[in-house]
Amino acid sequence: MLQYSQLLNKKLCLLKQDLLFIMGYASVLILLCFPALLGAHFVITEIEALNQQPSVRSPQSAFDVEVYSVKVDCKVTSRFAHNVMSSRAVNRANVSKEANFKVELPKTAFITNFSMTIDEMVYVGVVKEKEVAQKQYEQAVSKGQTAGLVKASGTKMEQFTVSVNVAAFSKVTFELTYEELLKRHRGQYEMLIRVKPKQVVNHFEINVDIYEPQGIHFLDAHGTFITNDLSPLVQKTVTENKGHIFFSPTMDQQRSCPLCDTTLIDGDFIVKYDVNRDQAAGNIQIVNGYFVHFFAPVNLPQISKNVMFVVDESGSMWGNKIRQTREAFLVIMDDVHEDDYFNIITFDHDIRPWKKTLVKATSENIQEAKEIIKKIEPRGTTDINEAILDAVNILKDSKKMQQLPENRVSMIILLTDGDPTSGEVNKNKIQENVKNAIAGEINLYCLGFGEYLDFNFLEKLSLENSGIARRIYEKSDASLQIQGFYDEVASPLLSKIQMQYPENAIADLTKNTFGQYYNGSEIIVAGHITDNNLQDFAVDVNALGISGEQNLKLETKIPENEESFKSQQYIFGEYTERLWAYLTIQQLLEKRTSGSEDEKNNATSKALQLSLQYNFVTPLTSMVVTKPSEEDSVMIATKPNGEVQEEVLNVHHSQTFVHGYAYMKYVDGDPHFMVPVPAKNDNICFNIDEKPGVIFNLVKDPVTGIVVNAETIGDKKVIPGKKQNTYFGKIAVLNNKLDVKIEVSTQIIKVYYGQKYSYFTWTQVASLKQKSFDVITDKDKTLRVVFEGMAQFVILLHRVWKFHPLHQDYLGFYIIDDHQLSKQTHGLLGQFYSGIDYEVIEIHEGENTDKPDASMLIKGKVLTVTRGWQKEYRKDIKRGEDIPCWFIHNNGTGLIDGVPRDYIVSGIFESK
Repeated sequence: MLQYSQLLNKKLCLLKQDLLFIMGYASVLILLCFPALLGAHFVITEIEALNQQPSVRSPQSAFDVEVYSVKVDCKVTSRFAHNVMSSRAVNRANVSKEANFKVELPKTAFITNFSMTIDEMVYVGVVKEKEVAQKQYEQAVSKGQTAGLVKASGTKMEQFTVSVNVAAFSKVTFELTYEELLKRHRGQYEMLIRVKPKQVVNHFEINVDIYEPQGIHFLDAHGTFITNDLSPLVQKTVTENKGHIFFSPTMDQQRSCPLCDTTLIDGDFIVKYDVNRDQAAGNIQIVNGYFVHFFAPVNLPQISKNVMFVVDESGSMWGNKIRQTREAFLVIMDDVHEDDYFNIITFDHDIRPWKKTLVKATSENIQEAKEIIKKIEPRGTTDINEAILDAVNILKDSKKMQQLPENRVSMIILLTDGDPTSGEVNKNKIQENVKNAIAGEINLYCLGFGEYLDFNFLEKLSLENSGIARRIYEKSDASLQIQGFYDEVASPLLSKIQMQYPENAIADLTKNTFGQYYNGSEIIVAGHITDNNLQDFAVDVNALGISGEQNLKLETKIPENEESFKSQQYIFGEYTERLWAYLTIQQLLEKRTSGSEDEKNNATSKALQLSLQYNFVTPLTSMVVTKPSEEDSVMIATKPNGEVQEEVLNVHHSQTFVHGYAYMKYVDGDPHFMVPVPAKNDNICFNIDEKPGVIFNLVKDPVTGIVVNAETIGDKKVIPGKKQNTYFGKIAVLNNKLDVKIEVSTQIIKVYYGQKYSYFTWTQVASLKQKSFDVITDKDKTLRVVFEGMAQFVILLHRVWKFHPLHQDYLGFYIIDDHQLSKQTHGLLGQFYSGIDYEVIEIHEGENTDKPDASMLIKGKVLTVTRGWQKEYRKDIKRGEDIPCWFIHNNGTGLIDGVPRDYIVSGIFESK
């Protein structure tokens, strides 16, 4: 009966109103999940097509909270998109229910407004400085109050999440607004709207209005899910400079069959367009004293290239990374133009140029290069400094020897997955060396492979050398991501572009010098016209093309230009001013990466000022929504800064609050210990095999008084001839200086503090907040222990079916924050508080072909280690996530101090 209830709960949750909208370059995802009739609470963080069979419609709705309206309204004026996502729901139950609103939006977008309407009361967000908002957020979370956050989600997206209780028979409306400047890629602008409502919606609508003063060259809209019956519902209207797309199927038209609750609306709805370009120098638009210059000349011949491909084949590239790199570069070789010159460097701690100079991309040279690429294999450590400097020297030497034709663009494309670990490892010194060597003559493009590398380091390398950086996510399409990046930069049409505007009449000009203009892209410059008497607005563009210097001119009458925009109903607000502010903030945020300390501070100050002035949620600001009736009920929208972010799932009282840090020490499973090594962007792991009933010390810090012990349990029965698995079934967290003892088992949590005692079960949602520590539980999932200013731990409860013949419930232990512990910290996990260093050499095939062996130099010893994975359950407590690591055999011998039995203690609360 229990299994049946769990299965029914799962199916009900999957059938809840989940609506996703993902818009490629101007994209958004909306997800709504509501509690099922059985009373279980679910948070859906991924949408999977788990039930492919149509379900017959029942006479009554299976949902207490019914979503009756979902709208996507997009207004695009001169590439600047203003998007409003709204959803309305009603709680038809006679008790309050929780509604979750999740939106995925592009990482380049800025949220400008969020509001909730509950019982005709509207709660509107206010943008504040991030530090101010964060204090409100922390206060709210510490009291178990409502909180919403934006976090990174996939390759191009961020997720905004908020939750609110809806009273019985009440309605709620969520509305999120964000703005984004659409970028032109490969000759078009694209909006990709992914729709997966999973059930029919009473009022479903996608409405897109486009106004382009230059005129619309083409406009297309189609959907992967569009059938012959749905095709006539996609309404498209195009006039000279306006386009309109409308899609709103009725409930019956959404159904996958006449009596089904499942829906046909399941896939991508795509809008593509481009504009007319009749002037080589571009187009000027002026509204209320702010101008925007769009520059994308056509019919220019392509400039040939000198390209150095620099490919990392260090040991950390092992597995899918090296395979996908080979796949991508084999395709890229076919795309190298026959007039281009190229060379390849592969590197680990050794640098291996394919040729001494660049060679022309003849069919013979391309084929020979492919054979080199096929032989790329993971090897040693990573010397990024020497690899780039060698590439620079080869390019410059080839020019000196007059082996390369004139009027060409020279570029280096670096692909790496890690930080420098050999040769010069000081990142500031590497950046200085590379900048001095390149001396403004070469464009450096950096591809960072994976989530855990120092992307800021690569981004600064690129920005300081007229290039761009791109993170390549380690997914099935990684090779396509690499190819796509090359396609973007493979066709330069102009270089060294300078755009000049009326002198002494313009202020606050955005970036107006550019290294290259690529085929199918667009350059945009904006500024403020300060001379009110200026009548003629002149633009002078100077650049280098295939035939040498080029000069393009453009002039417009300001009064006539401004007048032409006044009567356009598609325009939202003062779009040129907001576009200028958006572009200025984006460029100031870039300067925070690549400038000097003074430049960084100045850029930060200006970007913050503009973010607050124009109500943009940027990496420097957050949006705060406070319900007047609940002073401590605060929701925060905080934009990530581009690096790997905390996985914040804590939204209101009863949801999971596990935080996902990039690097975290933990022990989970049978028991598997994971030790991160940030300097290597990698992990070391080991197991401890011991009989049930043994208590190990995990953490012990005599300075703060913090101690963590854990007791092993075994399977329910021992199978003769088989190794008995053990897990941790009881964990104790102590702080002797605060007189706090917390005993956690799979059934109950006991807290002793001073002369007081509290307890609660895992089935409760509860919190105990004292002056110097907090204990917070989430139903059947997690326990968080926070010692203010010292450390923070999370204990996960793994539930096993109670009738399982072998296994039983067990616990996992995660160190969330230990930076305030002392250097005297020890224990099976605590001994790694100060970090550890190692070097992996001689990677070779092991007994398992999927798990190579290697030699590890560590603590003055040479250990045989195996590449493998361990499960980490913070994000998915049921299935877990595979984390790669170097596995130390024999119970961690050679890694841990002493032997495992040195860490055995006599009692769960022993602290001596």
